[in-house]
Amino acid sequence: MKIIAVIPARYASTRFPAKLMQDLGGKTVILRTYEAALETQLFDDVFVVTDSDLIFEEITSNGGKAIMSIKEHESGSDRIAEAVETMDVDIVINVQGDEPFINKKPLEQVIEIFKNDTDKKVDLASLMFEIKDKEDIKSPNNVKVITDQQGFALYFSRSVIPYPREENVGVRYMKHIGIYAFRKEALMDFYRLPMLSLEASEKLEQLRYLEYGKRIKMVETDHGSIGIDTPEDLEKARLLL
Repeated sequence: MKIIAVIPARYASTRFPAKLMQDLGGKTVILRTYEAALETQLFDDVFVVTDSDLIFEEITSNGGKAIMSIKEHESGSDRIAEAVETMDVDIVINVQGDEPFINKKPLEQVIEIFKNDTDKKVDLASLMFEIKDKEDIKSPNNVKVITDQQGFALYFSRSVIPYPREENVGVRYMKHIGIYAFRKEALMDFYRLPMLSLEASEKLEQLRYLEYGKRIKMVETDHGSIGIDTPEDLEKARLLL
């Protein structure tokens, strides 16, 4: 089974333009993310795929592997799919470019899903962890996920799901962490299928997979992600480093 990591890296960002090229302890955010992915030693190869000459040069000039996108893309999955379309790979891991503090254990967990999935019932695997703070649960910046009894995703939303009409029934609120592991076939199906209304409404690409009947296996982890979405996040990351 050939497993690669691909890091989609757009230069533009609505909340924090050029965040991937910001300095983080003497290296850019995107270079630190790329190096952290390599250091896990979980992948047969690691690539950055980008629409930016600056990011492409940043990775390649430091000895890394980068791919320039040919088309404009609505989502990271589309960008990755274009890059891997002609590659001979089985599993593609989407590593977020703005998360330089990659933790190896959750990545091992999603890879293990496919190693154990001999019947190929899983199209994607992804991560979630429990959140308890009411403001975190309400925040539309935190994507929530609900699953069935086998751990397959039923729905993702920026809204509070499930709605707490009755509060004392033991509901746990799970935040989605945007690391995906795809079977290549599922990723290419996504690339060729048009966006539907749920994805367009919530601006969540994972809903396209659900709308077309793909099965997303969720893995609970206790390792929350540390992403850089705002200048304040960058300052926190500098302190953490």
